[in-house]
Amino acid sequence: MTGFKPIDRRTMIRGMGTAMALPWLEAMAPIKGIGQAMAAVDPGTPPVRMAFLFIPNGVHAPEWTPTGLGQSCTLPKMLAPLERHRQNMSILTGLGHHNAMALGDGPGDHARSSACFLTGAHPYKTDGADIRAGVSVDQIAASKIGSATRFSSLELGCEPGLQSGSCDSGYSCAYSANISWRTASSPMGKEINPRLLFERLFQVGPPGESAARRVERMSQRRSILDYVSQDARRLHRRLGRRDRDKMTEYLDGVRSIEQRLELVESVAHDPQDVAGMSTPAGIPADYREHLRLMHELMVLSFRLDLTRVCTMMWANEGTNRTFPFLDIPQGHHHLSHHKGDEGMIDKIRRINEFQSTMFAELLDLLASTPEGEGRLLDNVMLVYGGAIGDGNRHNHDDLPIIFAGGGGGRFNGQGHVKYSKGTPLCNLYLTMLDQAGISLDRFGDSTGKLSGLG
Repeated sequence: MTGFKPIDRRTMIRGMGTAMALPWLEAMAPIKGIGQAMAAVDPGTPPVRMAFLFIPNGVHAPEWTPTGLGQSCTLPKMLAPLERHRQNMSILTGLGHHNAMALGDGPGDHARSSACFLTGAHPYKTDGADIRAGVSVDQIAASKIGSATRFSSLELGCEPGLQSGSCDSGYSCAYSANISWRTASSPMGKEINPRLLFERLFQVGPPGESAARRVERMSQRRSILDYVSQDARRLHRRLGRRDRDKMTEYLDGVRSIEQRLELVESVAHDPQDVAGMSTPAGIPADYREHLRLMHELMVLSFRLDLTRVCTMMWANEGTNRTFPFLDIPQGHHHLSHHKGDEGMIDKIRRINEFQSTMFAELLDLLASTPEGEGRLLDNVMLVYGGAIGDGNRHNHDDLPIIFAGGGGGRFNGQGHVKYSKGTPLCNLYLTMLDQAGISLDRFGDSTGKLSGLG
C-alpha cells in the first residue's frame, strides 16, 4: 500500500441519507482506544464474534445423538447435512439447564426453555407485567465489548417478539418469544423483517423518515448503491488493486441481497400467518428464504464489524409453524408431542434434518467468507440448539447443543463430546465470555469453564 494514505477503520461511504460500512481493507489503519475487552482490529488479529441460534420444541433425541465419540463418531441421519463441517464443530451432549425445570412451578416447559436458554435463570411464573428472568450471556458480552461497534448487539428472529399475553400455562408470552434479556425484567426486541434489518445496517433513508416517505422511497426501487455511488468511486481511486477487488466483491454481494429482498417484496402472495399476524413487506413467505436472508445479513454485520454479538431465534418456543415445503401440514409443536406415533416421529425427523441443513448452509457462508489470513468462521463462536432436549418428554438435562467456529483460534471441532448428564450449559457460556476477553467467576448456574473444546 506504499503511496496510499491509510483509511480510518470507521470510514463509510455516504450519500443522500445513506451510510454503508466497509469491509476490512488493507488500506485501513487500526482502531485505537476501544478498551481491553477486545483488541484493536488490524489485519492480523480479526475480532472474535459470538452468535446464539435458537431452535424450538426440542428434537427427536433418540436419533439425534451421534454414535461414538470424538471426530470418529458417526452422525445420525438428521445431522448428516453437517458432515462437511465435522472439522468446524463439536456436538455437545449431556449439557443441561437446571433452571428450565419446573422447580415447583408446574407446567410451562416451553416458556422456561427460551427464557432460560441464554440467561441460565429460572423465570418468575407470571402472565402479567411483572416478568423476571435474568441478564442473558449475549447482553453480558454486549455491555463489555459493544462500544467497539455501531451496534452493541443484534437480536434477530423469524417470528415476532411478544411482550405480553399468556402463551404457556400461566407464563407470559415475553418468555416464549425472547432469548435476549438486557435486564432481568427487560427482554430485547428482535428484528424479523430482513428489509428493515438491511436498512438499519446500512442507515438507509434520512433520520426521522416518516412511514409514508419510506413507502414512497421504496416504490422508486432505487438501489442503496445508487445513493453512495459517487462516494464509492472517490474511495475506489484511493485503493490498491487487491482492495479494489475486495470492494467490488462486497458491493456485488450487497446488491445480490438487495435484489432478493426486492423479489420478495414484488411477488404477490396471500398474507402468511406468522404467530398470529400477517406477514409485513420484506418477510418472505418461504421460511427457508427468510432464514437465509437473516443469516446472510448477520454474517454481513460480522464481516463489516457492525456488531460482534448476535442472537437469532429461528422460531418462538412452542411454535406451531408448519413446513409445507417438507410436505408437513401439521404444526411443529403438535408433532413434537408424538407419544410414540411413528408417523409423527417421521415428520419430526424431517424437521430436524431440515434444521441441520439450514445450519450447515450458515456454516458454508461463514467458511466461504475470507477474513485476514483465514475465514470468518475461524473467528466466530456459534451456539446452536435449545433448552428442551426431547420434544416429547420436555427434559432439560441433555440438550441438543452444537458449538461451532474457531473463536479466534482457541477452538477446534471435536466431533462428539459427551459430558456428565446435567453439566451446566452455562459452563459453555462462561468459556465463550473468557475467549471474548470477559472474565467472570460465574454465570447463571455455572460450575466452571467447559473443557474438551480444543
